[in-house]
Amino acid sequence: MTELTAFALAVATGIVTAGLTSSFYRLVTNRPLSFSLLAASVPEVVTGIATLVFAGPMVIMRNAVRARVLEQRPLVWLALSASISVFWAFMSGVFVMSLILAR
Repeated sequence: MTELTAFALAVATGIVTAGLTSSFYRLVTNRPLSFSLLAASVPEVVTGIATLVFAGPMVIMRNAVRARVLEQRPLVWLALSASISVFWAFMSGVFVMSLILAR
């Protein structure tokens, strides 16, 4: 397996994990996951932070696409947000794959 293939597999695993985690959070709470957790109770904050660890790339990209469409932010803003999201997805994908492959 080449390095590029391993990178792509880790990013894909991270994006799938982020999507599943974000969708599960929305299914349970009936509201989208966001980075603003200050007004919530302590159990909600702990659950939200634990969820954001894996769902962060989806939240970043949702906010970036929304800002591009509604607020007419520059395309560079979207590209930078996408690069942050890909790096985050790579890191969480490596973690999830190491948990799956560990015996």
